[in-house]
Amino acid sequence: MLFPRWTNRAPVPLGIGVTVVLVGAITAFAYYISPYSTQVGYAPKQPVPYSHKLHAGDLGMDCRYCHVAVERSPVAMVPATATCMNCHEKVKPNSENLILVRESLATGDPVEWVRIHHAPDFVYFDHSIHVNSGVGCETCHGRIDQMDVVYQAQPLSMAWCLDCHRRPEQYLRPVDQVTTMGYEPASGDQLAFGLELKKAKNLNPTTNCGGCHR
Repeated sequence: MLFPRWTNRAPVPLGIGVTVVLVGAITAFAYYISPYSTQVGYAPKQPVPYSHKLHAGDLGMDCRYCHVAVERSPVAMVPATATCMNCHEKVKPNSENLILVRESLATGDPVEWVRIHHAPDFVYFDHSIHVNSGVGCETCHGRIDQMDVVYQAQPLSMAWCLDCHRRPEQYLRPVDQVTTMGYEPASGDQLAFGLELKKAKNLNPTTNCGGCHR
């Protein structure tokens, strides 16, 4: 006898164990790449019902009117209450939707907006570098001009970021068009146009770990 008797019973538990491990691995991977992990579609309720569709879309307000630091800072900045009241002292000044905004202006306490787009603490992201390289706002944030309620449109995962760093020509546009929603080059050929911009700007985004993990 080459093997002890107990080995006759081994195939069944071994098969069950392998199956459980495989199913667990597949489930974990499916979750990792799913919107549940990347938070695509995440749209928390905000303390003030602010419609980007109305402001950025219908009224055509430039993103930089509110996000004033996006061209010169790692962070885009959430607008100060005074920025909101520049308009709303005259436009619907008594609206019930603006109660918290008026209270914020009177007390100096900021409106506690809920953050939607968030890179992990171990990831360094600089808005100004991307904007000044010709990466449009909608590349990461989606068609913000069509959102009554802002949601996360892209996974913002490492794989997604690396795909852009490896082939930035997919998204590049003239710097003066970074806030234009639905932008398309006049030629209609984004890849060819993007390659021209990449060459002209001598862009070579890093794929080295130290570029983002500092």
